[in-house]
Parts: sequence; C-alpha cells; structure tokens
Amino acid sequence: MIKCFLSLEWKSFFRAASFQTNLAIKILMAFGALYFIVMFLGLGAGSYYIIKKATDIEPFGLINRFMIYYFVFDLVFRFFMQKTPVMNIRPLLYINIKKDTIVNYTLGKSALSFFNIMHLFFFIPFAVVLCIEGFSVLGVMTWLVGMLSTVLIINFLNILIDKKDVVFYSIAVVFIALGALQYFGWFDATNYTVYYFKGLYDYPWMVIIAIVVLILVYKIVHNFFKSNLYLDAGLSTQHDIAKSQHFDWLDQFGTLGAFLKNDIRLITRNKRAKSVIIMSFLFLFYGLLFITGAIEAYENPVWKIFGGIFVTGGFMFSFGQFVPSWDSSYYNLMMSQNIPYRDYLSSKWWLMVIVTLISAVLASFYLIFGWKVYLLVLAAAVYNIGINAHIVLLAGAFTRTPIDLMSNKNAFGDKKAFNFKTLLLIIPQILIPLALYYLGIAFFNDLIGLLFVALAGVAGFAFKGYVFDKIEHIYKTQKYETISAYKQKN
Repeated sequence: MIKCFLSLEWKSFFRAASFQTNLAIKILMAFGALYFIVMFLGLGAGSYYIIKKATDIEPFGLINRFMIYYFVFDLVFRFFMQKTPVMNIRPLLYINIKKDTIVNYTLGKSALSFFNIMHLFFFIPFAVVLCIEGFSVLGVMTWLVGMLSTVLIINFLNILIDKKDVVFYSIAVVFIALGALQYFGWFDATNYTVYYFKGLYDYPWMVIIAIVVLILVYKIVHNFFKSNLYLDAGLSTQHDIAKSQHFDWLDQFGTLGAFLKNDIRLITRNKRAKSVIIMSFLFLFYGLLFITGAIEAYENPVWKIFGGIFVTGGFMFSFGQFVPSWDSSYYNLMMSQNIPYRDYLSSKWWLMVIVTLISAVLASFYLIFGWKVYLLVLAAAVYNIGINAHIVLLAGAFTRTPIDLMSNKNAFGDKKAFNFKTLLLIIPQILIPLALYYLGIAFFNDLIGLLFVALAGVAGFAFKGYVFDKIEHIYKTQKYETISAYKQKN
C-alpha cells in the first residue's frame, strides 16, 4: 500500500498543471537544501573543536547546556515554515483504505521531511567526533538516539500546535521569558535542562525516556488525525462566526474606503494575515542587530540603513509582495465586477503607508541610542513610503501565489514569491538606499547620507501618480495570467 501511495505522489508531481514551475522550484530548493546540508555538516564536524579552541569550557557539556534553545528554535522555525501534508489525504478517503494506513502514511511522510533529515547532518558527524575524542561509544550512541528522538517529537508536536496557535504562542512566551531571565542573570533554565541532555550520555538507560515520549506523542497525534479523518467533519473547512466590523468612518473615502475596510477585516480575521502583523512587530527590533553591533560582520555603518529599512518596512515587505494574492480566493469574482483597479491598488498602498508610519512611531525607542539612530529609522521610513511601497506592489503583479488565509505557514514568504523579476526588484528595494547612504558618508558625512536616502523617498512620492499609472497598466496586462494561476492546483 505504501508503494501505491508513493506512486500516486510521483504521478501527482509530473501530471500537475504547474509541473514546469514545480520542477524549477524543486531545483532551487535542492540547492538550498545542499547549502543547509553543508552548513550542518560543518557545524557537526567542527563545533567541538571550535568551542575547545575558543573557550576553556568542555565543548560537549556546553552544547548540552544550550541544546534546549536549539530545539526551541527548531520548533519556531517549523511552526512558520513546515506545512503539514493533510490536504493530500482527502482523495484517499473516497476509496477502501483503512484509516490507520492513511494516518501512518501521512505521519511517516512528515517524519521523512527535510526539516528532520537536516539534523542528521549535525548530530551524526558530532557523534563521530565525540567517539574520536575518546568518549564512551555506548554513551554517544544513546545520546544520538535521544537527540534524534527529540527531533521527531518536535516534528509531531508541530502538527498538533499547527491546529492550536494559542499553544504555540504560550510556549513561545515561556521560552522567551526564560531566555530573558537568563540574559539578565536572574534565572538560568539551562542549569536544569542540561541534566537531561547530558544524562542521555552519562546514564544510557535515560534514552528509554526519549523513546517512550516519542511513542506517546506519535500515538496522540495518530489518534488526533484518526478521530478527525472525516470529510464532513474533521477535514472540512472550519468557519468561525464573524464579528460585525463596520468601520463606517472609512465610507467617506468612497471606493477606496471600501477596499480598506476589506483589507482591515482580512487582517483581523485570518490566521495568515495575523502572522504578518506579528512578524511586522518583531521587525521593529531587527535594527538592534545592526545598530548595537551585535552582528560583527556588519560593523560597517552603511549596513545600519539596511536594518532601518526593515524596522519600518516589515509589514510592507511581507504584505505587499502578496498583492493581489491576499484576495486569491475571490479574485476571479472581483475581476468580473466593474472595480476601478486604481482604487484597489491605492487601498493596498495606503494600508502599507499607514502601518509604516505607525512603525516609525513605535520605533521611537531607538532614541535610547541617540537622535542620529532614530533619524536613520525615519529616513528609511521615508524611503519605504516613497519608493519601496511602489516596488512591492509591482512585485506582487509577478508573484501570483494563492494564499491559504487559514494557515500561518510561509508567513515569512513563499517559494513561489521568488522569481527572476521579483529578485531584480530587490536592487531598488535594498541596494539603492545602501548605495545612497554610502555616497553620503564617503563624500560628506552620515547626515548627508541620510538626506540622500530621504530625498529619494520624497522624489518617489512626488512621482506617485506617474508610477501608479505604470503599475496599474502592468496589473491589467497580467490580469488573465493571474486569474489562471489562481485556478491552478499543484
């Protein structure tokens, strides 16, 4: 039966209407996977010796101490990026196949995902290094089995957490709080978690705990899937009761106000849009990595403008690149109506501008680092409003990626959002403000560099009407290709 399932997956890939696009994406993903494999291999083979050379602390003990944060980051990464293959099992429910077989196949498929396999390239080389360095082979083997069991536990937990966002955010808040307490020296959770991870080596019998927990988690997830494996219940689309949100004060803006009301409702009601808001809030603190010099590789002052662009542009980049994909579920119906495309695009632009201005106000805490730092954030905000707001709208015309509003996966982007045209648009989004700032610093000073960046934004705003005419024309010429793309299914 498993062989039959694999055959169906193979045929589904080659017979899909978007086969050529999928093939190109798979090739790009293969290069990305190769990069991660090389990186994890390097860390697995070299981290022991790097730590040994850099510090006087015993490397194995240090790695076990901070292993809890390794797995927490893995869980967070999976939550946003790993998609549970649930929808693929719908066709199987129409034929005479046992539910246990379907569930085991689905969970087995998730266990063989690259999100799990890439950890092998870290833990196995690291275990080999430990054996070479004279550690007990039995202890190393039980430690390795415990680590791989923990990886699978997180894989299955992610499936459950995907159904309950409140569980994820509760776990995230707890670990963020623990990290903050450790940073300020008030409480160090690693003093306690290290006993478990190091215990897998010191006391080989402890590996039984990891295996038992893995089996229990698998059983829980298995029963959860099996109990919801019904077309008319568990796998049906859930419809929440919509709260009445009128936003009547926007009616004064006519058609533009109507579109703005739809966008605000979309953001407040849907899981994927809410994830964008959360990510935009986190981007407010992204500039700290560059401004405080936390990243040594970017100590050059030019990189500060890079951080400033993302401080106020987090929402703009994550929301704007998917215009009009946010409306993909009803885009065909919308295009059959007599809707002014100009007002539609303007509503998206104004929404991004408003959030950018709000972000600039919220980012006022950068004044702690001096008024020049906050001036950098404001200059970047002006550039985002005048230039990048137009560019992300233009990029959206070439993305054409349907969005599942009820899923928060790919909140940081989507593999289909990247193509040659959208990659070219990165040049004016990121590289031009860096170049303008560099020219100002090289020939004058940092304030002139900020002035160059801000003036570029002002110029973009001054030519807004002309630029919008061009963007509107591109959207109209891409209209039927976009409609066709939203109809395609992988």
